[in-house]
Amino acid sequence: MSTTDAALDLHPDRYFDSDPAIRRAARDIHDASSCLPLICPHGHVDPWLLASDAPFPEPTALLITPDHYVFRMLASQGVSMESMGVPTVDGTDVERDPRRIWQLFAEHFHLFLGTPTGAWLHHTLHELFGVRTPLAGSSAQRIYDQIAECLASPEFLPRALFERFRIEVLATTDGAADGLEPHRRINDSDWTGRVVPTFRPDALFRVASAAWPTALAALEQRQGSSIPTFAAFLDALVARRSYFASLGATATDHAVVTPLTRRLDVRVLDRIFADARAGRASAEDQSAFEAHMLIEMARMSTEDGLVMQLHAGSLRDHHAGILARFGMDKGADIPVVTEFTRNLQALLSEFGHDPRLTLILFTLDESTYARELAPLAGHYPAVRLGPPWWFHDSIEGMRRFREQTTETAGVFNTAGFNDDTRAFCSIPARHDLARRMDANFLGGLVARHVIGMSDAMMLGGELAYGLARRTYRFDRVPVVAA
Repeated sequence: MSTTDAALDLHPDRYFDSDPAIRRAARDIHDASSCLPLICPHGHVDPWLLASDAPFPEPTALLITPDHYVFRMLASQGVSMESMGVPTVDGTDVERDPRRIWQLFAEHFHLFLGTPTGAWLHHTLHELFGVRTPLAGSSAQRIYDQIAECLASPEFLPRALFERFRIEVLATTDGAADGLEPHRRINDSDWTGRVVPTFRPDALFRVASAAWPTALAALEQRQGSSIPTFAAFLDALVARRSYFASLGATATDHAVVTPLTRRLDVRVLDRIFADARAGRASAEDQSAFEAHMLIEMARMSTEDGLVMQLHAGSLRDHHAGILARFGMDKGADIPVVTEFTRNLQALLSEFGHDPRLTLILFTLDESTYARELAPLAGHYPAVRLGPPWWFHDSIEGMRRFREQTTETAGVFNTAGFNDDTRAFCSIPARHDLARRMDANFLGGLVARHVIGMSDAMMLGGELAYGLARRTYRFDRVPVVAA
């Protein structure tokens, strides 16, 4: 599709193989899985969106300004982030007119052709907002008005869309010291949508960071007492995990560049923690502390049942100027080479065969799929493979993942799909793309007589729904705070 097409259309066989036998099988598999509810076990939707249920402001604030996939691509072509309305750290002026931002975006929409962002945006425009004209400079303002008119109607309130999208459960990602007020409001309301928090303590493990004292102070404030020792620190984490679980959490999440795990002597831990409180912790201290804390998180998961997610291999905020001017997570994150086999050995030797632990591994280093991740998942009962992540949750990225992991790990040692998005309205588009690519992969196995059609249908349902629901333990009766 190009911006010169006569109409914006979604082909019913999009993303399927051109081979007729594969395409026929993929179509049937997708037809069966497409009706299943959406499980959204990992993502970054702001829970206040659903707690307040306030109308979305306007198209630009909804689809462009918050989406680093969008402004990252535009920045790569010289379109400034200021012109896209991305807020600055110091509050200096950026473009405020949403129509001008939308116009600029539309004039550069061709940059997204052939990318997953383009696929998601086409789906969102067509299926959610009923847009039938390709987005371009000449159509920008008409489409803006059409979307704005939709957003003004009750059918486009966040909770109404949650139900329209058929979301069974949506997990957010929340700091360890977060009060989770929006989750409490949702639980206390009459609305029946299931929105749960996810415990993310990364900031508390970065003991050499200038931001660590603030993170510790926030934890102390939540606890209502000082945390003077490492033992007290562990107790506070246990208490916070329990609080998250009381509001429906089923998982933790941890982001690291290198997935190093190593158990330290308690005397070393006491010294590092004391040095951190005094502002003396070194980068080496932090690396060792993080490595130990991943093992502690696994241990705690065996006790409280929270699923442990580990996202590795992103060198975040690569451009110092972007970080200083716009803050963290503004599209300047780059994948790096990652090693799992040796780095995870300490954790897996201790807990890899413990039936109480589920450890979901994500990577940005595709070279590890067949060499490390699939063999690890194919041996350790605790290990599951998370879906292709971030740079690789794309058409070809999903194909590569299935091709490189299935023969060794199988399907049932993977965790299904998660959309990992801040863009709430893109959730159905992301699931549709994933379900189509999984159907296409299974269709290829059917066409080559590797598996039969009935087994492919079963696997399609598992990849679309069942695996994520069970892996993240959403199939269990939730224990929610009164």
